[in-house]
Amino acid sequence: MAKKLRIKQIRSAIGRLENQKRTIRALGLGKLRKTVVHDDHPSIRGMIHTIRHLITVEEIDGE
Repeated sequence: MAKKLRIKQIRSAIGRLENQKRTIRALGLGKLRKTVVHDDHPSIRGMIHTIRHLITVEEIDGE
């Protein structure tokens, strides 16, 4: 089973750097408390690292 990541936006992107706003959008977020699930890949981990102060991340077992 592949690992998956549940990502939830907990802080607003208002007033943040443009690359952080684009990363929020690229992950499929944009509104507070919105949750998305992504596969655990190095590229996703890099995006998470960029906006780690705006989100929470939880590892879950994939399907």
